[in-house]
Amino acid sequence: MPIVIKGGKIVTNADIYCADLVIENGKIVSIGRNISLEDGNEIDATGRYIFPGAIDPHTHFDLEAGSTITADDFESGTKAAVMGGTTTIVDFVNHVRGERLRDALNNWNRKAKGNAYCDYGFHMTIAEWNEDISDEMKDMVEEGIPSFKMYMAYKKTLQVDDATILKALRRSTEIGGLIAFHCENGDMIDFLVEREKRKGHFSPYYHLVTRPVEVEDEAISRLLSLGKIAEAPVYIVHLSSKKGLEKATRAKSEGQKVYIETCPQYLLLDDSYYGEVGNDDFEAAKYVLSPPLRKKEDIDSLWNGLSNNYIDVIATDHCSFNYNGQKSLGKEDFSKIPNGIPGVEHRLSLMYTYGVLTGKISLNQMVALTSTNAAKIYGMFPQKGTISVGSDADIVIWNPNLETTITASNQNQNVDYTPYEGFKIVGGAEHVFLRGQQVVKNFKLVEENPLGKFIRRHRCQLCK
Repeated sequence: MPIVIKGGKIVTNADIYCADLVIENGKIVSIGRNISLEDGNEIDATGRYIFPGAIDPHTHFDLEAGSTITADDFESGTKAAVMGGTTTIVDFVNHVRGERLRDALNNWNRKAKGNAYCDYGFHMTIAEWNEDISDEMKDMVEEGIPSFKMYMAYKKTLQVDDATILKALRRSTEIGGLIAFHCENGDMIDFLVEREKRKGHFSPYYHLVTRPVEVEDEAISRLLSLGKIAEAPVYIVHLSSKKGLEKATRAKSEGQKVYIETCPQYLLLDDSYYGEVGNDDFEAAKYVLSPPLRKKEDIDSLWNGLSNNYIDVIATDHCSFNYNGQKSLGKEDFSKIPNGIPGVEHRLSLMYTYGVLTGKISLNQMVALTSTNAAKIYGMFPQKGTISVGSDADIVIWNPNLETTITASNQNQNVDYTPYEGFKIVGGAEHVFLRGQQVVKNFKLVEENPLGKFIRRHRCQLCK
């Protein structure tokens, strides 16, 4: 039975206008004024915004990290995502050295299939290089996974060298792929970690000390040079610093194809959460993530980058670990604290409250940054990321009048804390539709069964 959403204000990356829209068979089939259906359900969206379902292209669900596994698997993570207005996620398949990409993909398919409350895609991590990996990259693209990830950090496990990066970038251009990079210099980090430990420094504060801005800045600079030599586009995940942004935007201005992602934590949280020099309070472990939180000048620079459209995507890097029992594994050694924080549930509310309502970004920019740009970069547009006839009916009816406070006790994320504890937020996802099926109604999950499907993605539409 068709559904008509009436009286709302539709917001895309380019337009804001009042219109009704009709959903049928999972698609948006009509948009216009004063639409009535003789046989169908009507939803009154008066006083509400209608956004395309948000896309989070950077999550880590059900990820093994050392001796532990993330607190959120695909079931709890995607449930939290849809409650916050995110209808599609792209998760990172973790590739282990010596393993075929196919085997890693099969593992992630097993984790996600039948457990996801929103639609999902995968990026394929590449932790080493050989001819088999090169061949399998093409297989991944043909199966709807045209994006990859490489780490310039995490020595001895995920970190790849420059020669590997160059080879992979050249191969990605041949097959129409795009590689995303974690830009931190792992050799520098290892040196700094060992230096601090020799000094007897083991508290979480020293996570900040051992991953200074220079670690990110150097890796971004090197990646940009490698990308230029390989004549390949590059995507920088979770960019956190003013210096790094300046390097990346300069390369963009010179015509290099560089796509930049940042995250709410780098826009709203600063390095004061680690305490003063030498702080021994383990509470700081809640904010152990990589890159670490930065200074206010970095935050200001990132907001300026968003305002001026230098930054393309706001993702979350959702990688949740419980404070008790998981973060506490590093109680005696900061380098053993699992890296990552939760955030997939609160991204839209935070960006609406602290971005749109403060005038830092517009509503159109918010939609672009949290949905449309990711859809275009990662080969889902216009199926996802916009409100247009023929697009998937992934729709968020946003109530701009809701006022609440983020707390660990009222979140859906399966973790015992939130880095945004006590943050006041305005606005929320009152109703959410996934391919035309209402999954959230009046801020409550109403679909008990996971309806999420794997999305076969196409090649980057902006990289040509």
